[in-house]
Amino acid sequence: FQRLAYGTSSSSQFGDLRLPGGRGPHPVVVVVHGGFWQTGYDLDLMTPLCEALAHDGVATWNVEYRRLGDAGGGWPGTFLDVAAGTDHLRTLAESQPLDLRRVASLGHSAGGQLALWAAGRRWIRDGELYNRSPLRVQGAVSLAGVVDLRRAWSLGLEAVGRLMGGTPDEFPARYGTGSPAELLPLGVPQVLLHGSDDRVVPATLSADYRQEAVARGDEVRLVALRDSGTSS
Repeated sequence: FQRLAYGTSSSSQFGDLRLPGGRGPHPVVVVVHGGFWQTGYDLDLMTPLCEALAHDGVATWNVEYRRLGDAGGGWPGTFLDVAAGTDHLRTLAESQPLDLRRVASLGHSAGGQLALWAAGRRWIRDGELYNRSPLRVQGAVSLAGVVDLRRAWSLGLEAVGRLMGGTPDEFPARYGTGSPAELLPLGVPQVLLHGSDDRVVPATLSADYRQEAVARGDEVRLVALRDSGTSS
């Protein structure tokens, strides 16, 4: 794999690019790790998944980003890094065999939130996260994702408040542009996987998100992993 920078303002602004065999151009997945947006977790968590995808013919761009504990982590730096990392695929495709017509995002837990957000951020019309021409993501996968930040806060996931710099009542606009649930419909196919016994990120977040997304016209598949839990 190649470890490549997508920014210059932080040592966390880099990603690991893995290419499958063959000439390409290859479909590519932007991969975002979890860990409740904290510095104690990094992109190495997703390395086995990236290796498996590359073995199956899919390129992966495993993105690191500023997290809680890093200078500039949290709101809005975490979001801006994932956006910049995703958009950096345009630069990578100038020298790498990547098919930008086939880009998906995938993330676990906190990364699931960011992966769906990356797919829906083109609907943001103003504010700190607005981007005039974000790279189009054609599909998104959430693995036990914190897909609804407002609801997650109400369920006691205090890390959400640290990410956003406060509560939904204090910063409604932040939650309105940072939570995938509040950007619905995303307008792309989505797959949600969630363990039914997840005690860290409640499975009801994914179930309720899917119900609302489908009601708004999105194509969303929920895979409930029975008798299974997960971590952040």
